[in-house]
Amino acid sequence: MEASPTHALLQRLDSIEKIFRTNLQLALALKNYIARKLEELRRREGRDFRLKIMDFCGTHEWTIVHFGIRSLMPSGVELVAGPGCPVCVTPSYYVEQAIKLSLEGVTVYTYGDTFKLPVINPVDGVSTLEEARARGGKVRLSLSLVDAMRDAKSSGRDSIFLGIGFETVAPGYAKAILAGMLPANLKILSLVKLTPPAMFYSLDILRDKPVDAPVMGVIAPGHVSTVTGAKAWAPVAEHFKIPVVVSGFEPIDVLSSIAEIMRQLASGEADVRIEYTRAVTWHGDLKAQAMMHKAFETVDDAWRGIGFIPLSGLRIREKYSGNDAQKYFGIPELAPARWKRDTPPGCRCAEVTLGKAKPTDCPMFMKKCTPEKPYGPCMVSIEGTCAVWARFGVGGLAQEIALDIE
Repeated sequence: MEASPTHALLQRLDSIEKIFRTNLQLALALKNYIARKLEELRRREGRDFRLKIMDFCGTHEWTIVHFGIRSLMPSGVELVAGPGCPVCVTPSYYVEQAIKLSLEGVTVYTYGDTFKLPVINPVDGVSTLEEARARGGKVRLSLSLVDAMRDAKSSGRDSIFLGIGFETVAPGYAKAILAGMLPANLKILSLVKLTPPAMFYSLDILRDKPVDAPVMGVIAPGHVSTVTGAKAWAPVAEHFKIPVVVSGFEPIDVLSSIAEIMRQLASGEADVRIEYTRAVTWHGDLKAQAMMHKAFETVDDAWRGIGFIPLSGLRIREKYSGNDAQKYFGIPELAPARWKRDTPPGCRCAEVTLGKAKPTDCPMFMKKCTPEKPYGPCMVSIEGTCAVWARFGVGGLAQEIALDIE
């Protein structure tokens, strides 16, 4: 009998853990190397020198938390999460529009992690797509655009696909648009966000309003980089004069990437390096990039809780407007003049997303806001920093592995 997706995932996690445990000597060597490089920096910069390294991928944050990577860092090296969750930064406004359409009889196809994403302005008392379905709204969970295409073709009803994601999903959307694969009754609401502009924005914010220690290195997203290529991060390294390492997702990958960042800092370098060489190249997937450019135009886009980031979103080009849900259903674009902070009162998701606060700094964390009942957007998706910390942040496997390495 074929294994279920959940069973397969558990098997993979067990395999990763075993690989990590069998590489404890390597992990210990990397830990000690990182500590030595920090000492080199302190001899040069002063004994109180501290720094932050920021990751930009929910899966990297999951690895860091689940395998106790933070506990392996020397005092003075802090790992912080950046905007690595596309669901977390999807504006409430577009989810509100989707809820409205579903209650009017339009079928809304959505990924599972958007199902419980709460809005700021409830529609007829409905705050999530899950509640909309309970009230009779036409909401269908979908694993992919292909699933939605198949179901929409069968139903024949007016339908909308919530195209949420980073650069990794955009080529698939683009191919469907360019090849004319979408059924006539299915439209895409393109909410794709671009990672490099968010990286620039986050680092700018932290530089303009410095916190207790500067961000001096970046762990760049591996899956995004398979599409964009490592070259996408070169302007970051050049502008901010900090090392950027494109990392894989195994614990040893992340430790190796941190070690490379520390090596560069100690050597006075600020370059882009690819640790994830088994999947990422310098130029990336040129065919995918060409499809994205042909199907989409780059626009200034709103990020939930944060505001508008220049040239950070993708919208369907006018040439392919027949596939565009905004045009077909008359959904006005969210403009800067109309955007308002769209996180609930007391929620610190925006600060968490920008690396300015930890989930535990939020008064709602694991009180009013839990994975079972999210209050803020960072607790909804498994890629959200708050959700990762809530599920894996205390004890368990992370503590066991950290003790083994110690």
